[in-house]
Amino acid sequence: MKTKKLIFTLILGIIFFSSYSQISASFYQNESNSKIAIGYEFNDKLWTDFRLYSITNIENITPEIVLNYNFMKKEKYEAYIGAGIILNNINGIIIPIGIGIKPFENLKNLSLNIELNPLYEIDFEDVFIRGFIGIKYVLK
Repeated sequence: MKTKKLIFTLILGIIFFSSYSQISASFYQNESNSKIAIGYEFNDKLWTDFRLYSITNIENITPEIVLNYNFMKKEKYEAYIGAGIILNNINGIIIPIGIGIKPFENLKNLSLNIELNPLYEIDFEDVFIRGFIGIKYVLK
């Protein structure tokens, strides 16, 4: 009986998450780095990004994985905070803090993002404050 309840709960959870979940694509840039991202929105508040820095060769591919939380979501903008890690060329922990502005009435899925991205670099044992601007599109 416990197995049936577990399977039933898992199926309901999958239906719930798949009924809302959405994929997004993003591009971020600052003066020294750029990165592309594929994201997954679990629900209206919680989403993740898998980001790859694009100015690296194959040996130095640098992934960044973040989990973000929308603490404010309005029709024209959303504000978020998150946490994540960067590995390989840069090794560290990041805390992205950002705002996504939706400037076009007919393109609700498109946002222009401004992100403050503090980084604790493990190899240098130092904190770096970085900023990125970007564009994000949510596939619905």
